[in-house]
Amino acid sequence: MDFSEKTASQPSVFFKIADLSCEYGAKTGGYMQEIMTNRLDRGFFRYQQEFEDAALRALRSGYYILGKELKEFEEQYASYMGAKYCVGCGNGLDALTLACRAIGLKEGDEVIVQGNTYIASVMGITIAGATPVFAEPDEYFSLDPAEIEKKITPNTKAVMVVHLYGQAAQMDEITAVCRKHGLKLIEDCAQSHGARFGDKMTGTFGDIGCFSFYPSKNIGAFGDGGAVITDNDEYDKKIRMLRNYGSAVRYYNEEVGMNSRLDEIQAALLKVRLAHEDECREERIAAAAFYDEAISNPNVELPKRRSGATHVFHQYVVRSKRRDELAAFLKKKGVMTIIHYPIPPHLSQAYEYLGVKKGSLPITEALANEVLSIPMYTGITREEQQYVAEALNSFK
Repeated sequence: MDFSEKTASQPSVFFKIADLSCEYGAKTGGYMQEIMTNRLDRGFFRYQQEFEDAALRALRSGYYILGKELKEFEEQYASYMGAKYCVGCGNGLDALTLACRAIGLKEGDEVIVQGNTYIASVMGITIAGATPVFAEPDEYFSLDPAEIEKKITPNTKAVMVVHLYGQAAQMDEITAVCRKHGLKLIEDCAQSHGARFGDKMTGTFGDIGCFSFYPSKNIGAFGDGGAVITDNDEYDKKIRMLRNYGSAVRYYNEEVGMNSRLDEIQAALLKVRLAHEDECREERIAAAAFYDEAISNPNVELPKRRSGATHVFHQYVVRSKRRDELAAFLKKKGVMTIIHYPIPPHLSQAYEYLGVKKGSLPITEALANEVLSIPMYTGITREEQQYVAEALNSFK
């Protein structure tokens, strides 16, 4: 299927490029599809028959919770990651919360986490009863290892590193700091499916790796979903117990747990995603390389690549001192963008009680004012990318 064409099975939004005073319209006969930041339909239609077969298989099984599909997905995902265990759960936030509870975090404990993350990372810490301590990121948008030691106190029990936008953090240095101070390490891999640091997958460096399968993720479900991975026998057992109402044996509840189980239909669909992860990942990397070469506007800073690490480009994130102007300009050109993330967690209303004031994390706050995610998704065409690049380059 040519994904650049509108089909009866793919509802799309079209508009006249000429109405937006866009030179590109003359090249395409006056019409162009609005280029969204993300398109989920492309990834579905590419493997449509496999997805439909998997969904029907799960539906016809008559078993919808904690069944064969989930068991097989957990085994396959653990094998793919190079981990001993995988436990499917309801979503990425639950994965983080389960991880924090499994390592024994409690009220008064502190967890060091980067300031420029999605608020779910922080919520996983606070839902478990602990206190987040924010640290600054490095030039690759990940937790700066040098900043961790500055934040350690007698109450520090763990570090949470976020492999933001799809690029692996500096895991050799981060794990060294954690070993030196006897700290637990949780990896938030919601955006880094398939990314590596050296020869190891993100999620396998720490005590527990946490994943989201939200539909927009590189390995995305068709609804909410998540998982944790670990090599620790006790953590595996505890997380399985906690995700099922605190019960390892039916109706015998050891703790106050939660209802957070990846369902059979999502597990079946995720097995299809997993089977095609390599090709989709390489497509994103190639698309990012195209942007690298095609975008040349001095007002736009392109994402940096960490040596010895892979970037799987869950997002392609540029920076601009005139970010809001740029976003408005691109919208007029029919190029949709999104800001990841406009309000850092420490400045959110939800965490006012922590008392972390504006100006206390200048790098994090600068990023919130400058980052902009441009279109990146499975099935994006070179024509679409060329148009995005030309629109960016025409911004003065």
